[in-house]
Amino acid sequence: RQGVMEEARRRLRQFDVGDKFSRLPLPRAAVLLPLMVRGDRLHLLLTVRSMQLRRSPGEVCFPGGKSEATDKDDIDTALREAKEEVGLQPEKVEVICRLTPGIDKMNNLVTPVVGFIEDTFQVTPNPDEVSEVFVVPLEYFIKPLNYKALSYKTSSGYSTRMHCFTYDDQEHKRSFKIWGLTAHFAVFLALVIFGETPAFEVDYDLDNLISSSENNFINLYASIYKRKKSNL
Repeated sequence: RQGVMEEARRRLRQFDVGDKFSRLPLPRAAVLLPLMVRGDRLHLLLTVRSMQLRRSPGEVCFPGGKSEATDKDDIDTALREAKEEVGLQPEKVEVICRLTPGIDKMNNLVTPVVGFIEDTFQVTPNPDEVSEVFVVPLEYFIKPLNYKALSYKTSSGYSTRMHCFTYDDQEHKRSFKIWGLTAHFAVFLALVIFGETPAFEVDYDLDNLISSSENNFINLYASIYKRKKSNL
């Protein structure tokens, strides 16, 4: 178990972007990618958004949300939101790094914060925000049993590949659909930690994962910024 975590920590730290992108003029948000070890395998904890939420009800996502004025940084945002949504105490998270951010459909700059949690963590979902919590083996995001790629064009006209996974959860006896930015972050996390070629195509140069992920992000950001400027 320690070996699995140590290797993951080592690889993740090489990809830590810190606050490199935090000064970009977009509204900010952050999500926590909670990793745990079960039976010598890394697993990722995910949530299902409550059906009463106005935005994306019933969709799978990571604990997270918009930053608030009292948050020191993205890590603070992700930990605060995880506590509010699933009862995860900030001191129970070993934060490892921040990975290359993404931009959601509301044009928020979303920073993924990766942290280890204990596999004994007892989830207490806030029913106003979260209807279910489940875990997926991390390797599912490079070797899935049920996967399709969708071509997707952002509102700014940037074309990209959207990953869409269907995961059959034995514990809940049902299937979960994981797609969009959540799938994007999960795939990148798996690529970073395992360093393997996935069973499907990705928009990265796998030999230069750091620079290609940052270039992809910069191109996406540039397309949005250009559109903002032309709307002025």
